[in-house]
Amino acid sequence: MDLKKRSAYYKPFFFGVPSLMWQILFFYIPLLCVVVLSFSGPTLFAYFKPFGEAQYIRIIMRSLLLALFNGVVCTVIAYPLAYFLVFKAERLKNLLLFLIILPFWNSFLLHISAWIFVLDRHGVLNNILMWLGMIHEPLHVLNSVTAVCIMMVYFYLPFVVLPLYATLERLEVRLIESSLDLGATWWQTVRKVLIPLTMPGIRSGFFLVFIPSFGEFAIPEFMGGDKEMYVGSVVSRLVLGTQTAGAGAAYTVVSSLALIVVSGGIYWALSRKAISSEL
Repeated sequence: MDLKKRSAYYKPFFFGVPSLMWQILFFYIPLLCVVVLSFSGPTLFAYFKPFGEAQYIRIIMRSLLLALFNGVVCTVIAYPLAYFLVFKAERLKNLLLFLIILPFWNSFLLHISAWIFVLDRHGVLNNILMWLGMIHEPLHVLNSVTAVCIMMVYFYLPFVVLPLYATLERLEVRLIESSLDLGATWWQTVRKVLIPLTMPGIRSGFFLVFIPSFGEFAIPEFMGGDKEMYVGSVVSRLVLGTQTAGAGAAYTVVSSLALIVVSGGIYWALSRKAISSEL
């Protein structure tokens, strides 16, 4: 291989080196430090603590359920929205995409403050419902699991819409038209054609929501009012403690392993679903 061909062959690798170094410096090395800290000194017992105290297991299960709920709800809402943007929006497509991305231009704390104003006992939501006569007393929405779920879906929804939009935009419309012309119902077309062909986008969007939702810290703290503990809250309190940093690192490793196992199971289930739909 001459020098010119060799340089062209290795060029993509050299362009990828900065991102690879960024990952090593700011992800893999800190992750290795967390694992080492979890085994340091007398904190080795912390690996057995989550299995000795039921509350730590319940917190992991609660965080997994919250992440699963958020991923499923965001996917269910995002799929028809992305379909509408690709096939029905026409001239409004760019404007609607801009409105979906627009919230990312503002501070995340500003979003939380706005939702606190909406969901407060004397906030916008209760005032509208009372004005319509639908309720006679203000609802207790803020500082509850309901408020956490609402804020999670609101914040993470664009992370599912955008991958689904990119997948649907590459889809051949003729495949849908052919399925309908051959006598399939709309639901059969969705189940046998649309979902299998867009499963990569469904998986990408779901895991873009599911994984960060598991360790979410800010939303449960501000919207939940400390009524329910989640993995992010426990890890932050243990790691920031003067004597509990090792236990926090150990709990991070244990909860991450639980997340990896559940994520692998969900990925396998989605892959089987795609195969069965094609059959």
